[in-house]
Amino acid sequence: MIGTMDTPSSLYDRLGGAAGVENLVEAFYIRVLADQELAPFFRDSSLDRLRKMQTEFFNRALGGPVVYSGRPLAHVHHGRGITRHHFALFVGHLLETLKDYGCEDKETDEVIKHINTFANEITGTSY
Repeated sequence: MIGTMDTPSSLYDRLGGAAGVENLVEAFYIRVLADQELAPFFRDSSLDRLRKMQTEFFNRALGGPVVYSGRPLAHVHHGRGITRHHFALFVGHLLETLKDYGCEDKETDEVIKHINTFANEITGTSY
């Protein structure tokens, strides 16, 4: 799915557009929900809504045209007890999913860089 030098430069496009991101989110959440440390955070969540919001979030974060309609990340994650350790587990699953998806190191580095910009909002920290 990853393109060559003459394909669009948007990371969103290189990952396969909306359909590619939707598939990536689905595969990613299979890993996240199987993780014994992360699964409890999603116990009372609507998985359909979660996948929809995450698909919008990833589409937007990766340069796609989709508008994120969810609440601000800091608000959604406030008081949930998400630590840097949990965030690192989450990102680790994303990294493995991206590799399984066929992303090369350059792509995985770009995606992780994008996601890491939201670490403080998600964990409620300022460092």
